[in-house]
Amino acid sequence: MASFTLFHLFIAIILHVFLAATPIFSVSEQLSSSTIPTRFLDFAKKPETFDWMVNIRRKIHEYPELLYEEFKTSELIRIELDKLGISYKHPVAGTGVIGYIGTRKPPFVALRADMDALPMQEMVEWEHKSKVPGKMHACGHDAHVTMVLGAANILKQHEKEIQGTVVLVFQPAEEGGAGAKKVIEAGALKDVGAIFGLHVAPNIRVGEVGSRSGTLMAASGFFEATINGKGGHAAIPQHSIDPILAASNVIVSLQHLVSRESDPLDSQVVTVAKFQGGDAFNVIPDSVTIGGTFRAFSKESFLQLRHRIEQVIVAQAAVQRCNATVNFLEGEKPFYPATINDGKLHKHFQTVAGTLLGASKVIEVPPMMGAEDYSFYQEVIPGYFFWLGMQNASNERLHSLHSPFFTVNEDALPYGAALHASLAATYLLKHQNVVPFVEAMYNDEL
Repeated sequence: MASFTLFHLFIAIILHVFLAATPIFSVSEQLSSSTIPTRFLDFAKKPETFDWMVNIRRKIHEYPELLYEEFKTSELIRIELDKLGISYKHPVAGTGVIGYIGTRKPPFVALRADMDALPMQEMVEWEHKSKVPGKMHACGHDAHVTMVLGAANILKQHEKEIQGTVVLVFQPAEEGGAGAKKVIEAGALKDVGAIFGLHVAPNIRVGEVGSRSGTLMAASGFFEATINGKGGHAAIPQHSIDPILAASNVIVSLQHLVSRESDPLDSQVVTVAKFQGGDAFNVIPDSVTIGGTFRAFSKESFLQLRHRIEQVIVAQAAVQRCNATVNFLEGEKPFYPATINDGKLHKHFQTVAGTLLGASKVIEVPPMMGAEDYSFYQEVIPGYFFWLGMQNASNERLHSLHSPFFTVNEDALPYGAALHASLAATYLLKHQNVVPFVEAMYNDEL
């Protein structure tokens, strides 16, 4: 204690003032954060790593499973995590798997992949075509799972460098089942400080990514309405109350909600995609069922649109002497909030993706009216979602998401795996608990 002089005290005070005004970064961050993306991409591009990912993706593609039925997919994930020596929890939210890499201590950061397929018949003829009739991975979720497993492989190989815990989220039921909401309700992410997710993009080149700060995708909801009239013979319509005519007027009036009631600068969409009524050419049916979706970027606009959809359907049906009931299907198809990227994570993403790919390969994209259940995570955790390019160098046009001709360019897999791993590892370095140098000096002296 005697060795602690006034000179030491003076130096300690100066350092304390300096460090209080300066961001504190650990030595490991200074040495590693700038090199992590390149090292991780090199690892992901190794032939053995790439071939391993391709094999996993094709296995998942051959056996697509619909929402909350992802049993084979979940089993495959657990087998691969076991091989990598990664611990996990299962089941979570039904078929979900939550894996852990690192210290199992704070800080925590999460990577998310959705597992479910779509009820579609694949029309692409190739060796690994879906073996399940009427089911297909037409939205790239097989690639999403593969890339988070690829990130897990990278991170496990570099686990000693991870200053915290990476949480791997393999969630069910993105396609209308709000699996993300159930993962949150299960308490699987209560300690997580940030979460990252991606989606393959057929219209962005391989080696490029697209995203933005703030609103990226819209809020979305479903509606279904039954319009009841009085059936009868087509030759004597005066003895009937025609629900088909009423439903037709309803559909036209619903479009006026966007064209004449909403602010042209506040994007909204109402789409009627279902119209069922009548089985004969000469018989007016008793009832008609219509259904569709509605979308908006702001919560206020979304709720107003919901309110007006119900009003218009009921009132327009009444004009034609029919009555109508409206169901928003919230129990089976919950409303999806807007996907809104955290501003601080946007800067983090730009830095990491720019280092890994080059700044010119990080593209600012406009918001779109599609919806993602990833948005449920963003309501409770700072989150960031981005598009991963798949278009090859020849610019050959790929089919859109949800097309029976949709294909995945597997050359994108290393980029997605390395980006996931880099975003998580560098986030943990930036947010690890650091003991200030002044405190350490006092402890040494005292």
